[in-house]
Amino acid sequence: MNNDELNKTASQTAEHFDEHCFVSGHTACAGCGQSLAARLVADVAGKNLMVVNATGCLEVFSTKAPETAWGIPWVHSLFENAAAVASGVEAALRVTGQIDKVRVIAQGGDGGTADIGLQALSGMLERGHDVLYVCYDNEAYMNTGIQRSGLTPLNTNTTTSPIGSNSSGNPKFKKPLLEICAAHKIPYAASASVGYPQDLQKKVKRALDTRGPKFIHVHVPCPLGWAAEPSLTLEIAKLAVACGLFPLVEYEYGKVTKVFKIGAVKPVADYIKLQGRFKHLAKNQEALSALQKVADQNIEYYGLK
Repeated sequence: MNNDELNKTASQTAEHFDEHCFVSGHTACAGCGQSLAARLVADVAGKNLMVVNATGCLEVFSTKAPETAWGIPWVHSLFENAAAVASGVEAALRVTGQIDKVRVIAQGGDGGTADIGLQALSGMLERGHDVLYVCYDNEAYMNTGIQRSGLTPLNTNTTTSPIGSNSSGNPKFKKPLLEICAAHKIPYAASASVGYPQDLQKKVKRALDTRGPKFIHVHVPCPLGWAAEPSLTLEIAKLAVACGLFPLVEYEYGKVTKVFKIGAVKPVADYIKLQGRFKHLAKNQEALSALQKVADQNIEYYGLK
């Protein structure tokens, strides 16, 4: 590129950042639910924001040196300590008198949140830092090879819970992360889905308008790790809600205050048939029934119908 071309590119990039806080041009896979959710979260949060991002897919595809997709202050933390680093950022803003002007978001994937970073997250919530933690849940360690995480659903085929003659996939239930965070009696905790962008942004705004520690668990399909068509990301996300496997609920100080009613409940079979990670369940009625039972229990527990 010559100087004129570089200046033109820089000008176009600046205009793009004026419109969005998280822009295109990153290297996420086609149909990535996480990249869409990240834009929805950042845009509703606005420019007066500082983000701390755990190691993971979002960090890798959005900040390929020397480029960045972020138009706001953004800090890369280790896999395990995004909540701790964000706590330090919040404390610094408080000491310097800027806490009322700048909001802080910590974010990570399911591995960096529910597994490796759970201790730091619990500490942040317990200490009462004015930080919103957002977990982008694609239900496995996608960036490092599709290994199971604590948020991988029951009977999912992953590289560390492979199917076989003696295995129907992941033998563990999905960790109740939202309930764990809500049990800290924090002011606000919620689950959301990229399939329902208006609901997601409404919850982010509600969280940022609330002082103290907040947590939002966002379901984000991964076409690569889920062996699904990229064009079906939003449809799959909606089906996860419609069958009861991913309830959309809100907590205040440890109590459920609102649930997203499903209406016409879909069978889990409708959800899994669009994903290769569940292909084996078509020939394993017992394993499919076990996953359906999880959905049924969610529907009953939260009163989703």
